[in-house]
Amino acid sequence: MVERSDIRVVRCGGSKINFRPPIISNDSRFVLCVSGDSVKVYSTRTEEWLHSLQGHTNQVTGIAFNPANHLQVYSCSADGTVKLWDFIDGILIKTFIIGSPLFALYVSKEHEGVIFLHLSTGTYNKNECFQLVSTQLPKSADQEVEAKELSAVSSHISPNPSCTAFGRGGEYIAFARNLQLDVYFFRKQKTYSFYLKATDKKGAKNAFTCIACNPTDDCIATGHEDGKIRLWRNFNHKKEYTYSTLHWHHNAVNTLCFTPEGTNLLSGGIESVLVKWQCGGGSKKDVLPRLGGSILHVSGSPDGQLFCVSHSDNKITVIEGNFKVSGLIQGLVTGDTVLTDLMIDPRSKALVLNGKPGHLQFYSLLRDKHLYNLDIVQQEYIYEAGLDQFEVVKAVFDVKGSWLATVEERGHESSDLEFFLKLWAFDETTQSFVLNTSISAAHTDRIISMCFSSSEETTMLVTTAEDSQFKAWCQDADADTQQDQNFWSCDFVGSYHNLKPTNCTFSADSSLLAVSFQEVVTIWSPDTWELLTTLCQPPGQIRDLCFGRLSCSKYLLGTTTKNLLCCWNLLTCALEWSTSLEVSKLQPDPLSENVAAFSYQSKHTDLFVFKPSEPLPLFTHEKVCSEKLVIDDSVAVTPFYLLLGKHRQQQKLNTPSHPAADKPQQKQGSVSIKELLHTPAHVLPAASVLCSMFVNSLLISNTGVREEMESSEQEMDCEKEEEDSEGEMETRDSQQELRAQGSVDEVTPKLSKAQERELKRVRKTDFSWMTGLIVSKP
Repeated sequence: MVERSDIRVVRCGGSKINFRPPIISNDSRFVLCVSGDSVKVYSTRTEEWLHSLQGHTNQVTGIAFNPANHLQVYSCSADGTVKLWDFIDGILIKTFIIGSPLFALYVSKEHEGVIFLHLSTGTYNKNECFQLVSTQLPKSADQEVEAKELSAVSSHISPNPSCTAFGRGGEYIAFARNLQLDVYFFRKQKTYSFYLKATDKKGAKNAFTCIACNPTDDCIATGHEDGKIRLWRNFNHKKEYTYSTLHWHHNAVNTLCFTPEGTNLLSGGIESVLVKWQCGGGSKKDVLPRLGGSILHVSGSPDGQLFCVSHSDNKITVIEGNFKVSGLIQGLVTGDTVLTDLMIDPRSKALVLNGKPGHLQFYSLLRDKHLYNLDIVQQEYIYEAGLDQFEVVKAVFDVKGSWLATVEERGHESSDLEFFLKLWAFDETTQSFVLNTSISAAHTDRIISMCFSSSEETTMLVTTAEDSQFKAWCQDADADTQQDQNFWSCDFVGSYHNLKPTNCTFSADSSLLAVSFQEVVTIWSPDTWELLTTLCQPPGQIRDLCFGRLSCSKYLLGTTTKNLLCCWNLLTCALEWSTSLEVSKLQPDPLSENVAAFSYQSKHTDLFVFKPSEPLPLFTHEKVCSEKLVIDDSVAVTPFYLLLGKHRQQQKLNTPSHPAADKPQQKQGSVSIKELLHTPAHVLPAASVLCSMFVNSLLISNTGVREEMESSEQEMDCEKEEEDSEGEMETRDSQQELRAQGSVDEVTPKLSKAQERELKRVRKTDFSWMTGLIVSKP
């Protein structure tokens, strides 16, 4: 019986912590940052995650401390609510319902009880317009309060929250958009606008990218696409305004932040360098270089003791007032692609995947914390577009987590390919991996796959490459140096009819090695390197291989590019069963016989869990990542249904409805049934398996039969009196009809009530599958 799941996909961690600028508490003890649909609270001293403020149902888009109580924080979200928290204890105090998606939040000491919100005025697209509104938060004892009375401050602002800032404690607010700078004075209720040309005489781009206001002086700093910083003054007079220019960044300025005293200005961009400018000191500056990823946000504590810098690699750097790094809060780094696939470190149970360029990151899902980065390439990464640099493309652990094998390459998009195979040993002293062996010419062409042996006694690494060879690597003592340390060397080179190998995997006891060569699976003995047998299957290159475990260790599973999932019995060297299913990933459970198959089709991924010993899924979960499978919940999910269900539903969609017909008109000549009947027998599961499952799927459960019989008996009891009373009238009417027709033999006998009910029950039975069998006969 297939178990249908209502399991939810739960986020274990790894949300972005660089989506909005972090904020630092008054005493500089805590730093708060947006993280998905929650707000995370960290300690600035230990960089430890303390707790999360959870309650929003969508992305949190802004946070700000309550000006009236420094122990409280506001948060806004795309779910249309603003929440007030006690961030020390993690307690939700109140929820204000705005009713529209919110994109940013601003507060000011000059406007007590009022918050400013960033709203959208249209649908979400590139031409979407945003407006800045204010709302007076109602005072109520209720937990949830509606606050839908909004007053527009500006109806046309930038979608980037970094282009809006308060000045002089809330006397005015400045917002920049494209080439226009607006300054709105609350007391005067007047807006002054200033404009720049798209480019200057030297061709520099003048568009605004960020803005900051000096807290103690009438000075507005703006960043621009060309890397310049402009300091605006006298902006309360439209014709007498002035600005000076600072220039160090060679690309767009991403963020600006004044110190609380207003004596210094901090700026950051793609260069990963934090620049501190002295206000009034001309171009005097200090720089803090090599901070990692590009700088996205800079924020400071109210006392000026700490600064926090958000980076593009999902990291927050804590910097002291003397311009020294004091801490680092690292989130899960997610790049464009995960080349190494997702792995679990057998020792720490940490998630391992590509991190920052040239590194592997170890991330604890249990603690939602970044553990450490392992530098694989061991070269300084240059942040420059179009530069071909080494990147980690493959990695695999041995069964104990004592060894790690990695492949790094560059030039993969050109003919000048360069790659290295590296073996890393776990060091108990440093609790990290150290480089043991580096092989520059492991193969003559790109490495396709690799795997460690499954045995804990001996360790062996097998690699396959596009040079039509697979190689086995073992530890060997270095006789020249006469050291105790063992290095890795090639032990065996194998090939098969000059075909290109695609996958390799060891059996659970490491007694067998399976290597696929395009459409052929070869089985080798690692002890003697003897080719034991070859397995063939219907056309299609092997995409993935997987041995069964425990009681199912005699089975070998494989997927093909022709959307087939095949299972071979290694004792008989024959195909046990196969099914048509596009499997993108096979993943065996190391603690049981179960195997997980992820099927990708129609822009969504579905999960099937099964045992290799039988083709019936134990568990299915539809739409793991996207849309749902088209499956009728009223039909039992049998192997026949998995084969024919999609076609059957298509037939139902194409069947014309007819009011006088109880049985639907099925499409003639079922293609699925024809394929099933004409498929070679050695490819199909045993007939006894299919027949018994198919018949069982047609049977009605005992519970359903019993309930139907009870309801039928009640109907019969109710109608018995009506039949007795109408019996005499029916006899008299039938005699009159017989006289009119002239002969009893010429009339069709009339059915009783019970017979009519039985006939209706028979009509409702679906025998349409027999029509397909009859029509498909030659």
